[in-house]
Amino acid sequence: MGRYRHDFVETYEGILAFGYSREEDERALIAFLQKFSDDDLMRLLSSRLRNSEIENLVDLLTGLMKKHLSEKEYHLYFLKD
Repeated sequence: MGRYRHDFVETYEGILAFGYSREEDERALIAFLQKFSDDDLMRLLSSRLRNSEIENLVDLLTGLMKKHLSEKEYHLYFLKD
């Protein structure tokens, strides 16, 4: 069994919409990102992205993690080490 999971999206019954409430936005964000990171979609999309788009996406995501996670949390939850 792998270290990474995408269980939430498999049982999420809400809609992928934002702006209703903070709680619903958080749930929709989890489902959205888990759908986005699906292996098949990522293989297709990553081959079509420009280098600058890849860099922008990586910069955005690493910047958010750096801002909101401690170094310990980064290693535990992202790197899984």
